[in-house]
Amino acid sequence: MSANSPPNPASVFKQFYALTKPRVIQLIVFCALIGMVLAVPGVPTWDEVQLALLACLGIWLVAGAAAAFNCIVEKGIDAKMKRTAWRPTAKGQLDDRQTLLFSAVLCVTGSALLYVTVNPLTMWLTFATFVGYAVVYTVILKPLTPQNIVIGGASGAMPPVLGWAAMTGDVGPEAGILFLIIFLWTPPHFWALALYRVEDYRKAGLPMLPVTHGNEFTRLMILLYTLILFAACLMPYIYGMSSWIYLLAALGLSAGFCLYGYRLWRHYSDELARKTFRFSLIHLSALFAALLVDHYVL
Repeated sequence: MSANSPPNPASVFKQFYALTKPRVIQLIVFCALIGMVLAVPGVPTWDEVQLALLACLGIWLVAGAAAAFNCIVEKGIDAKMKRTAWRPTAKGQLDDRQTLLFSAVLCVTGSALLYVTVNPLTMWLTFATFVGYAVVYTVILKPLTPQNIVIGGASGAMPPVLGWAAMTGDVGPEAGILFLIIFLWTPPHFWALALYRVEDYRKAGLPMLPVTHGNEFTRLMILLYTLILFAACLMPYIYGMSSWIYLLAALGLSAGFCLYGYRLWRHYSDELARKTFRFSLIHLSALFAALLVDHYVL
């Protein structure tokens, strides 16, 4: 293929699709779907299924827009880090104008879809999440404070709230409990990653906790957060949202996360930090899956 040949449409599509951070978006939509399911007593009607599908699509579009905008802001940082150097914006495959237009189209389309077919509350909450992640976290918090993950975690904890609002037009205490679980899960999840990627963050000039406070302090914070998270994971059962099926899953998964936190605190290694990070993903996914199973079995 010559230098003047038109770009391959399939390749261009892959580049734009990569901007949406598909793996992250899958977890976001999954958590939103759990909020939708728990908000509907019993088996949903066909109308409720359609509503949930439209809400998932709208949330996916706006979340993808936030991810794409994040790629614009952080393209210089991404280029310095092995974990993110492959992104199309970091490699110069897509310029700022293309990425910004793509982000805007996704955001407007998703917001319009939520407003017209779901409800205005869900649209405004989803748009606020976009602003919280793309602007407050990415532009302000992440480069300025080691507490970026803690404060910015509020945006990442919103999906089940969005799902609940989509099905009920309201935000109840049940949605708040789901929000709290993800909010407390976020710091130990990201700090485990930051521990074994600390040189990348230092090179990029980002004040992640291992960079500013050191390895030992970060490990202690991970342990403490896993203990607090353990208590939060019991709240769905205590509040009456779930039964013993979820309780058993929450006890096992949370004990496992605490064990990883303790082992990491006592005897650090990059490999153990990687395992802790991977287990954190299993923890949240399996925890919410247990809520889903519990909802329909009992």
